[in-house]
Amino acid sequence: MLFPALRPLLFTLDPERAHRLSLAGLKRMPTGTPPRHDPALAVTIGGLTFPSPVGVAPGYDKDAEVPDALLSLGFGFVEVGTITPFPQAGNPKPRLFRLVEDRAVINRMGFNNGGAEAARERLSKRTGPSTSLRTGVVGVNIGANKDSDDRIADYALLTELMAPLASYLTVNISSPNTPGLRNLQAGDALKHLLDGVFEARGSDGPPVFLKLAPDLDPNEIDAIARVALDSPLAALIISNTTLARPPLRSKHAGETGGLSGAPLAPIALQRLKDFRKATGGAIPLIAAGGIDSADAAWDRIVAGASLVQLYSAMVYEGPTLGRRIARGLSKRLQREGFASIEDAIGSQAQG
Repeated sequence: MLFPALRPLLFTLDPERAHRLSLAGLKRMPTGTPPRHDPALAVTIGGLTFPSPVGVAPGYDKDAEVPDALLSLGFGFVEVGTITPFPQAGNPKPRLFRLVEDRAVINRMGFNNGGAEAARERLSKRTGPSTSLRTGVVGVNIGANKDSDDRIADYALLTELMAPLASYLTVNISSPNTPGLRNLQAGDALKHLLDGVFEARGSDGPPVFLKLAPDLDPNEIDAIARVALDSPLAALIISNTTLARPPLRSKHAGETGGLSGAPLAPIALQRLKDFRKATGGAIPLIAAGGIDSADAAWDRIVAGASLVQLYSAMVYEGPTLGRRIARGLSKRLQREGFASIEDAIGSQAQG
C-alpha cells in the first residue's frame, strides 16, 4: 500500500541504486512460512508442485539474497540468478534504464553477480537440520562467464554445484548482453549443451528448464522444439528480453540492451503461441515478458503457459503485484468456470 507514495521518490534515484535499496528493505523483512495459496492455483511441472503460478523472474535477486522474503510477499516461486561460475562485474554503467512513458525497462547488465560459491553459501542456509530445503520453491538460473573458454562446461559445472540446493534449474542461453551466448540456442550446440547439463545433474536431480529469447525465426523455433522434445527438459521459459524496438516514447529508447516490460508483451505472447504450436503442447511452457496484471497472466495461461514470471512490472506496480495477480487469477477461474488453473492451461491454444 505504501508503494504508490514511495514510487516518485524511488524514480528520482538511479535504477540500480533503487534496486539495491529494495533488496536492503527485503533483507529486513521477517521470513517465516510462506503465505497459503489458493489450492486451485497449484501447478505441477517435472514432479515439482508450485503453490501458485505467479513467480519472480531472475534478474531481481541475482545473488540469492532474498528468496524467502520474496516468497513471503505472496509469490508462488522465486528464480534467483543469473549465477555464473565466477564473480563478474557485468557491463559498464549506466546499464539499466527506466522507460517510464512506455512502462518498460532496458538493461545491458551482463550477468553481474557474485559467483557460484557466494550463491551456494546463501542457498545452503535455507537448509535445515534435516538437510531438507526450506518450504518454498526457489529455482536457480545459471549462465556462463563472459570470458569463459568453454561455456558448455560452465553450465555443466553450475548444474553440479547448484542441483543439491535448487528446487529447479534454469539454463539461460537467451541473454542478449553476453556476446555470442544466444548462439547456444542453435540445434547442435543446444543438444551438446543439454547433454552436458543432464549428465552433470544425474538421474535424481531437480527438474531443468530452458530459457529462450523472443528474437527467433520459425526455423529456429522448430529446431529448438525438436531438441527440447528429445531431451529430459521439464519446461521452456518463453521468453527473455528482446533486441527489437517497437515504437517507444522514452528518451532512453535508443539505449542498447534487452527491452522488457509492457512493449515486450505482444512479442512474448506470440512467441509463447509459436512454441505451443511447435511442441504440440507436449512440454510445459513458462511465460515471461510484459505480464503486469491478472488479465495479462490469464492470457498467457490460456495460450499455453503453466506458470508466469514477473520482474519489470514490479518497477511500476510494486512488490505486492504477485499477490494481486494470484488473487485475480483465483477470481478469473471462478468466473470462467474452471476448477483449477491446470484446467485452464492452453484452453484457448491453437494447434
